[in-house]
Amino acid sequence: MWKMTQLLLRPSSPRVRFSTPPLSIRPFSSIRPWKQASVESRGHYPDEAWIEEHVGGPLYQHQKSLPRLPVLSIEDTLCRFLPTALPLAKSSQEVQALQSAVAKFPQQAAHLQERLMQRQKENPNSSWLQHWWNTAGYLQVRDSVVINVSYFFHFQNDPTAVRQIQRGAALLVAAADFRQKVVTGQLPAEMVGKQKTPLCSVAYKYMFHACRIPMRDHDSYMIYDPARNRHAAVACRGHFFKMDFVDQDGNAYPLRVLEEGLQQCRDLADELPPALPLGWLTSQNRDDWAVARQTLLESCPRMEQALEVLQSAALLICLDEVDRASSEAMAQLLLHAGRDASAGANRWFDKSIQLVLTKEGQAGLVGEHSMMDGMPVMNFANRLTEVTYAQAGALATAKATSCNVEPIFSKLNVSSEHKSQIDRHINKAMLELETAASRHELDVVRFHGYGSDFIKKAGFSPDAFVQVAMQLATYRLWGEQVGTYEATQVRPFLHGRTETTRAVSTESAAFCKEMGLHPKFDEHHESVRKEKLRLLQEAVTAHVKFMGAAAKAEGVDRHFFGLSMLVGDSEKAPDLYSDPVFARSKRWRVSTSHLTHPRFENWGYGEVFPDGVGLSYSIHKRHCGFSITALKEHDWTEKLGDKLEEALLEMRALVELDRQPTSKL
Repeated sequence: MWKMTQLLLRPSSPRVRFSTPPLSIRPFSSIRPWKQASVESRGHYPDEAWIEEHVGGPLYQHQKSLPRLPVLSIEDTLCRFLPTALPLAKSSQEVQALQSAVAKFPQQAAHLQERLMQRQKENPNSSWLQHWWNTAGYLQVRDSVVINVSYFFHFQNDPTAVRQIQRGAALLVAAADFRQKVVTGQLPAEMVGKQKTPLCSVAYKYMFHACRIPMRDHDSYMIYDPARNRHAAVACRGHFFKMDFVDQDGNAYPLRVLEEGLQQCRDLADELPPALPLGWLTSQNRDDWAVARQTLLESCPRMEQALEVLQSAALLICLDEVDRASSEAMAQLLLHAGRDASAGANRWFDKSIQLVLTKEGQAGLVGEHSMMDGMPVMNFANRLTEVTYAQAGALATAKATSCNVEPIFSKLNVSSEHKSQIDRHINKAMLELETAASRHELDVVRFHGYGSDFIKKAGFSPDAFVQVAMQLATYRLWGEQVGTYEATQVRPFLHGRTETTRAVSTESAAFCKEMGLHPKFDEHHESVRKEKLRLLQEAVTAHVKFMGAAAKAEGVDRHFFGLSMLVGDSEKAPDLYSDPVFARSKRWRVSTSHLTHPRFENWGYGEVFPDGVGLSYSIHKRHCGFSITALKEHDWTEKLGDKLEEALLEMRALVELDRQPTSKL
C-alpha cells in the first residue's frame, strides 16, 4: 500500500517571492474560451502546452526560455551519493560492498546513461523526467491518495469571520480573484532569489477546474475550460452542490450573495433525504475506486454528467459539522477527514483543491498532489489567507444579486440493482478509511525556544540547522541514522518538480555520534563544546551544499531513478541497485519538507513507509513548528517531538555557552 521507494513528492522549501499584488480592484481581463471543453491529461505536460500559448500573459511568458533539466555525469552523481550512504552501512563488509558497487557503476550504467541522454534529446520542449515522474510517481500508483499522497495547509483564523459561512464566502472571493489571474495569465510568474530567476508555471493549469480520475492501472487528470465553468462545488453532510460564484469575466459575486449561496447549500443538506455518500469512494485504492466509478456510470444515465459537474468545479468547499477543533484535531480533519474519518463523506479527494471549514470558521486546504507540487498552491493559499472577510467585499465586483445552487447527485434515480452494488463499495471504502485513520497518529509540536532570528544570528542556515536537529532527534529515537528526504524544488527548469536533498551525511553522522544517544550535559567543558560546535558547523555546511546542488538539479536520486527506468526487461541492472546500503539510503523513513508562511497555523502529510515518519516543519522568526505523522502502533510521534525539542535546546546551549565571556579569575 506504500509509495514506490524512489518517489516522494512534497511541498518544496519556500524561497519564492509571492506573486499576488496588494489588495485592489483588479483590471478587466477577459477569459478566452479554449478550443475544446475539457482535456484529459495522461501525465505528459507537453500535451497541454497549447493552453499556455492560448492563455499567454505574464504567467507563461518565460516558459520557452527556461533551461531544461540537465543529465548529470555518472561520476558527479556517485561523488555526491557516497557520503550520504556510507553512514548507513552496518558493517565494514557493507562498506566494502558498497564501494565496490560504486566503482563498477560507471561501466555497468554506461549504456543507460547513453539512453538517458538520447531521451533528453528527444524531448527538446520538456524534461526527460516529467512524464516518468507524473506517471510512475503518481498516476500509476494504486494507493489511496488519502495520507499517502495528499497534503494539507491549516490556515490561521480570520478574526473578522467567526462563522463558517462568512469564512467560506471570503475564501471564495479570494479564490475567484486568484483564479481570474491564473486563467487569464495575468498572474506574475514566480521568481526566486536575488537574481529573480523565473520558475516554471506549468502546474497552474492543473490548479482550478481540475480533478484526478480513477482508472485501472493508470489514472488520468481532467482539466476543464474555465470560460465554460463558473461554479464551485460545495459539500455539506455528504451532499454535493453546484454553486456559481463568478461572472463571465471571472469577477466574484458579492459577498452577501456568496453567503446566501453557502447557507442555501447548508439548508438544502438539512432538507434533502440522506445523501448517498459518494465522497467515501474517492478515498479508496485507485483500482477499487475505478471499479466503483464504473458502477456509478452504469447506475444512471445522468451520472456521467453529474460527475462532470463536480469534476469541472473550480474547487470544492467542504462545510464540515465540526464546531471547533484543536490543532491536532484540525490537522486530522484535513489529513484524513477526522480522527475517525467521520467527515469522509464530505470530501472528494480527487479534486485538485479542497477548502475545509469548521462551523466556527477554522479553515484549511487539502491539495491533490499528482500534477503540481506545494509551492504554486502555497502561492494560492497566500492570497486565500491575505483576504479577510472584512476586506473581501471590495474584491467582489460582479453585479449578481443571487447565485444558482443545484444538488449534483441528490435527484438522480439510481437503479435498485446498482444501488446495492454502490452501497457495498461505499461500505468498503468507509471501513478502509476509518481503519487507516484509526491506525495513524499525528502530533503538532510548537517549539518556542527560538526561531530563524537566533539561528541566523548564530551564523547558521535556519533550514540546515533544523535539519541537523532532526537528524539528532531521529538518531536518538531509533539509535541509528536512517534515510532522510528533504524536498527541494527545481522549478527554475522547464517542467521541473522536485529533487531530493539527502539529510544524512558523513558530517551529520559525526555530529550525532558526538552528541550521543542521550544528552551528556557536558557543554560547559570548553574543549567538548568547541568540538561539538565544529561538528555542528560542518554538518550544517554539508547540508547547505547538498541543498544547493539539489536546487540546481544536481542531486542524486532523480538521476539514479532515470537510469533505473531505462533498464530493459531482459537486462541485468547495475550491482549498485541491489546493494543493501543503497536501498537503505533510499528508504525514506524520515520524509521532511520545509514550508513557512506567517498565516499558516500548521501543515503536513503522511509518512512514506510504515516504519517511518512524516515530518513537515516551519521556521518562524521566534519559534518553530513541526507536524509529525506515523502509524500509531509505533508510538513515535510524541517521543520524536520530545527529542526534537531536546536537540534544539542542546544546540542552542552550545551556541550560547560559547558566546559567554571567559572569567579572568
